[in-house]
Amino acid sequence: MEYKLKRGFSADPERILSAIREEFPVEVSRQQDRLSLSYGALRRIEVWVENKKLNVVTESDPGASDAIVLDTNKRFRNFLEKATGYSAKQRLQMAKKEVQGQD
Repeated sequence: MEYKLKRGFSADPERILSAIREEFPVEVSRQQDRLSLSYGALRRIEVWVENKKLNVVTESDPGASDAIVLDTNKRFRNFLEKATGYSAKQRLQMAKKEVQGQD
């Protein structure tokens, strides 16, 4: 998934790493400019910045309990807001506009 960054939110990988570490208390591995980790209901989270946009690929753990899924989703939404500057509601509105523009 690709996310726009709000004006004033830099595409600096160090800033993105800091946002990840605030929400996910696990080790983050780094290969070039790609950051990857595993947390809760997400077996894999891979994050990088390309063309001034945040790119995120996730792989879910279908066996995770409801409590773990809820915690993971909350942390993931918080991370996206810190990284992009947009709330979940704003990201949804932008995604809807983008889909409508493709019709």
